[in-house]
Amino acid sequence: MLSDLALGYLSFPVLLLLIFARAPIGLAMLICGIGGLYFATDGTTVFMARLKSEVYSTFSNYNLSIIPMFLLMGQFATLSGMSQALFRAAQSWLGHRKGGMAMAAVGACAGFGAICGSSLATAATMSRVALPELRKYGYSGGFSTATLAAGGTLGILIPPSVILVIYAMLTDQNIAKLFAAAIIPGILAAVGYMLTIAIYVRLHPDEAGTHPSMPFGERFKALMAVWPVLLVFGLVVGGIYQGWFTPTEGAAVGAAGTGLIALLSGSLNWKVLRDSILETATGTGMIFFIVLGAAFYNGFLALTHVPQELSGWVTSQGFSPWAVMILILVFYLILGCLMDSLSMILLTVPILWPVISSLDFGMTTEELAIWFGIIVLIVVEVGLITPPVGMNLFIINSMDKETPITATYRAVMFFVASDIARVAILLLFPAITLVWIR
Repeated sequence: MLSDLALGYLSFPVLLLLIFARAPIGLAMLICGIGGLYFATDGTTVFMARLKSEVYSTFSNYNLSIIPMFLLMGQFATLSGMSQALFRAAQSWLGHRKGGMAMAAVGACAGFGAICGSSLATAATMSRVALPELRKYGYSGGFSTATLAAGGTLGILIPPSVILVIYAMLTDQNIAKLFAAAIIPGILAAVGYMLTIAIYVRLHPDEAGTHPSMPFGERFKALMAVWPVLLVFGLVVGGIYQGWFTPTEGAAVGAAGTGLIALLSGSLNWKVLRDSILETATGTGMIFFIVLGAAFYNGFLALTHVPQELSGWVTSQGFSPWAVMILILVFYLILGCLMDSLSMILLTVPILWPVISSLDFGMTTEELAIWFGIIVLIVVEVGLITPPVGMNLFIINSMDKETPITATYRAVMFFVASDIARVAILLLFPAITLVWIR
């Protein structure tokens, strides 16, 4: 008979085998969690009691209601034409420069990510808006798709972010502080991508064209059209940070605000409203199923004491805290080639956070949790554009059938290098992340 600890370690290869067999990640974690609980408790009594209580205890968490609200806000933002307004405004100011249209796409992705909260939704929405324009003005297929895939990752970091909410719940941290801590790294990401574009177009001048310069009157007119984005972002993130309402209330305010904007713009009717609610329900169901699978699996791991044993082993080896951190980030980079961002966070944070929290980085536990969360989120974000299984790459490439995926791979590595440089900066200077919470 295997010990509980041995069962815990054995569950990892079983989980990976299920994932490689193309089982949905939520189902794979659920099977490992339920099976592990059954064998660890040697019978059905504890297992059935856990099965009865886990679903309620997981989904009765008030903070989870923030997820459908943010998803609905993203649906309404797409319908109300905010994505088109953002791209037109950025294009009017940057399009006439070399690589300016690509920079405009990144800026629009940053703006849309601030009211969407989802990387995949940001990538898919902005691709429909920006990809035809990029190709129209002479941008190569590989460069265009790589730019939009990288720009789409901004939706996972710039608040409000669904993944940040999940991380806050897993580590018992304040959602408002995590949102505040993500703002500067999010801005650095957008600026870093624009610098990457500037370098790329100088190394490959034939892969980018220019847009005719627009009069200043038209530029300011286009800029004024993005006021709904600024209003929603300021109201939601500013309201949460100032304590006017809780994050869940802020999500509801954001969803209601974007819905009202969509209604006033004439984009919202009963059919569109129904489709938006159905899309939100579908996305919520998918996320909640992964959360449930992770709850069972992490509950089983807690029973086997795997996280505690791993933390104790790392501490006893005398490894430098920075060496451990770098190894964990390399692990995330590799895992990002195989798994989506939400699954990575749900699967790994309950195991790796106890390891990090046991090390001395010269910070309080709250500061360490927030700093670690932002860095992990950035590395997870890199996984979305890292070959061979970067999900953003496949979403963008499916919208441009003429561009070989290998061309996208070649161009996107410039953006991956930018992300790695940003991780290094945030590792060396934690104050950049923590400036708003100290």
